[in-house]
Amino acid sequence: MEISLNGRMNGKPNYFMEKVRNMLGNDRSAELKWGIIGCGDVTEVKSGPAFNKIPGSSLVAVMRRSGAKAQDYAYRHNVPKWYDNAARLINDPEINAIYIATPPLQHEEYALLALAAGKPVYVEKPMTLNAVSALRMKEAAEKYNVKLTVAHYRRQQPMFLKVKALIDQKAIGDISLVQLQMHQPHNSDLIASTAGGSGSNWRFDPAISGGGLFHDLSPHQLDLMIYFFGHPLKSMGLSLNQAGLYPADDIVSGQVLFKNGVLFNGSWCFNAAEKTDSCEIIGTEGKITFPMFGHKVTLRKNGIDQDFIFDPLQHVQQPMIEQVVNYFSGRGENPCSAQDAMLCMQLMDSFTCRDV
Repeated sequence: MEISLNGRMNGKPNYFMEKVRNMLGNDRSAELKWGIIGCGDVTEVKSGPAFNKIPGSSLVAVMRRSGAKAQDYAYRHNVPKWYDNAARLINDPEINAIYIATPPLQHEEYALLALAAGKPVYVEKPMTLNAVSALRMKEAAEKYNVKLTVAHYRRQQPMFLKVKALIDQKAIGDISLVQLQMHQPHNSDLIASTAGGSGSNWRFDPAISGGGLFHDLSPHQLDLMIYFFGHPLKSMGLSLNQAGLYPADDIVSGQVLFKNGVLFNGSWCFNAAEKTDSCEIIGTEGKITFPMFGHKVTLRKNGIDQDFIFDPLQHVQQPMIEQVVNYFSGRGENPCSAQDAMLCMQLMDSFTCRDV
């Protein structure tokens, strides 16, 4: 009797081995063969090409509802297959890992389909529309015993790893307060201009994005706070639509008290006259200052500034994707668990006055 790791016995399906394979979360694979659902702008440079630059990983298929756009992407990026149907990509037997890069509205639907098919999922931030949806995704991963990681990719970038190292080393003593400001003009070039089916930017539509530009940009910052300081103890906030330029709220403020005693104050305004992108971590012996969309960290101690300059990354998600590949292949830990991402969604919901 011949038994192989592809789950077959003498050419027939071996359902015992298939069950074992799913329980291991595809750890048995020599190579991760990725399928991307939603090959839009975020995948052009930030993430898509990285899947072919990491050992043990390759991109074999992409999907968009527009078959012509999926075919064009596949042609330009030398991807062997393209689909206009997510279920067909998920059920492609060659694909053993799924990256979901659609707008948040579709994250839960496609994640549940992929997890039920026994295929590990790497899903874009924000994890989904709200914390209730995030919990369903987390529970599905646990039910099917299949791996799930959320693309809070700043956790693995050298610049933010340096900030975490300074915090862990107590370079500024004990942390007391974090002050974050993300203020942008309505037409800021920081804001992606991807259009939805109606021709408008889907990020302005809460039904698709979850809550406007705050839901697009704040996950970068709030997840880092969780990564740096741990579990939130309580949070509260306010949000409103001041300018009335689109359906979503355009100004948000929020506070978080972390279990370790760190207090966070954040404000996001997307109708400001000038750009502000600043995070200031204040300790008993100094402070650390850095932007979320920049390349310099400043450590100020005893009245002296020390700057750490970082080169821009060609593919900003590559360090994270490398860790995801290691995790899905059984060689590392989860770089951003569903539990951590759900905490981020809970903070966002509490700031925008949703029930959590």
